[in-house]
Amino acid sequence: MEIALVIGLLIIAIILFATEKYSVDVVTIGLLLVLTLAGTITPQEAFAGFSSDFIIILASIFVISGALSETGLLDKVGSQLIKVVKSKTLFVGYTMFITGFLSAFMNNTTVTALVTGPVIGMCRKLSLSPSKVLIPVAFASILGGTCTLIGTSTNVAVSGYIAEQGMEALHFFEIFLIGMVFLATGIIFILLFYKKLLPDYSEGGYNERYDIAQYLSEIVISEKSPLVGQVVFQSDLAKRDVRILKIIRKKEDFIPNSLTTFQAKDILLVECSVDELIRIKETPELHVFSDTIKGTEIAHENIVMAELLITPGSGLINRSLKEARFRQNYNLVALAMQRFGGTVSQKIGGLKLKIGDTLLVQGTQEDIDTNRNSNDFSIVGDFKVNMFKERKGIFTAIIFLVAIIAGTLELAPLSITFMAAALMTVLSGAINIERVYQLINWKLLILIGGMTAFGTAMENSGASQYLAELIVQLLGDFGPYYVMAGFVILVILLTQPMSNAAAALVLLPVAIQTAEILGANPRTFAIAIMLGASVSLIAPFEPSCILVFAPGKYKFKDFIKVGLPLTIILFVLLMLLVPVFWPL
Repeated sequence: MEIALVIGLLIIAIILFATEKYSVDVVTIGLLLVLTLAGTITPQEAFAGFSSDFIIILASIFVISGALSETGLLDKVGSQLIKVVKSKTLFVGYTMFITGFLSAFMNNTTVTALVTGPVIGMCRKLSLSPSKVLIPVAFASILGGTCTLIGTSTNVAVSGYIAEQGMEALHFFEIFLIGMVFLATGIIFILLFYKKLLPDYSEGGYNERYDIAQYLSEIVISEKSPLVGQVVFQSDLAKRDVRILKIIRKKEDFIPNSLTTFQAKDILLVECSVDELIRIKETPELHVFSDTIKGTEIAHENIVMAELLITPGSGLINRSLKEARFRQNYNLVALAMQRFGGTVSQKIGGLKLKIGDTLLVQGTQEDIDTNRNSNDFSIVGDFKVNMFKERKGIFTAIIFLVAIIAGTLELAPLSITFMAAALMTVLSGAINIERVYQLINWKLLILIGGMTAFGTAMENSGASQYLAELIVQLLGDFGPYYVMAGFVILVILLTQPMSNAAAALVLLPVAIQTAEILGANPRTFAIAIMLGASVSLIAPFEPSCILVFAPGKYKFKDFIKVGLPLTIILFVLLMLLVPVFWPL
């Protein structure tokens, strides 16, 4: 009965993780509650995963990476490095190498977010379509994560799990050589085929990219209009679902604030639906100056447009523009949004923002420059870097390096060295404590800690033993090598709809049990599954891929076209090299 319960919950978890109907942390906590109430695991076993070393390591990495980013060190270094190469082909390969190198020591998504803006800016200087470079950047960040223990959360989670099973935890550079082979293979593959496989989507103007022309218009307020004297954002016009973007008064452009009032003969740049525009035309006191405005007419003199990429750790995530008081807090007007899967250009104020959303905003050049230092987004395609807190950034980098060396040489446990580095980073003022709690990905920590406990439930119930024996009956005659290949293929498929860490932790208990039944090395199976989860590049559901989806104007098929053949090549390499480094 317990076996049926655990396997049933496993199937439900996979479905819920794939559909994302409920948040992954909510699903994980629900699983733990059911398993604990059923008596499959004790409360101590349910929460043991949350106190493991690898949870401390992951949380510390989020803090240190955030500090390196917010001091401006990575912005400055990344931007300067990317500007070095002037050849288009060399630029693609060089950018992938830099991204992969940084990703070996930092969160993949953070690295992708850091380099996306400078990469787009350099593409414009080289007359190269960003769509030729951004998928390679995302893939490089993923493959770079296979080089070290902390390169990706999946590596840390798997290391922690096998340590709990009595095996030795992964050494910091244990997977370095095979990871470098994966990264080099990805770079070589892209350089050989990027001209043919990657799309060439020209950027076009803002109008073309965001399809905003049909919603923009200029209207003139007559002297008899009841709007004269009304506060702009409390006016009758604002209540009609019309967004007032800019006011032209006596040949001067400005963006209204909360105290601005209308005056006679004001020309208003507004954004509204076609139906609302028709109703405005029928209002005697308002005159439609032009039905559509070109992008070049929207931004002139000191009023400019810019694209903002919502980055990891942003305080805007899961909040709407209205809830975040975007216009009031940043003094910028959001005109339109690009999101994974399409463009949104109407009524975006109520949409919950997600990582990877790109906002088209309008404001003065001064306000754009002021917001370069925001922790909530990065300016796409811009080379200007954040204010560089030189000493604090360098101090953080040195402390991080010392922590890695100390942990690698086993002078202290890696969790202790990383936690100490995170603490010193906060004490140095490189990042404030409130920001620390925003940067830590609590959902991921709950997911990993909870799924570790789920592995315990599979062992306690005998579910992992049952599934392992079933797999051995079906595939055992082919030998351990082919059984391991089956697990790697399965984890590659599972990582398409699920997070890499979740897919790996779901399969690990069964894979380890299967290896023991076959008399094979469980560590080899575990590392193969861990690496298999990181070389799965078929669908654009990885956060790094979602980040580049809108800026690159990609379609779903673009990732399959490039990622599928590369995944097959990496799978073959994995099956050839893993048994060499970790004999079966």
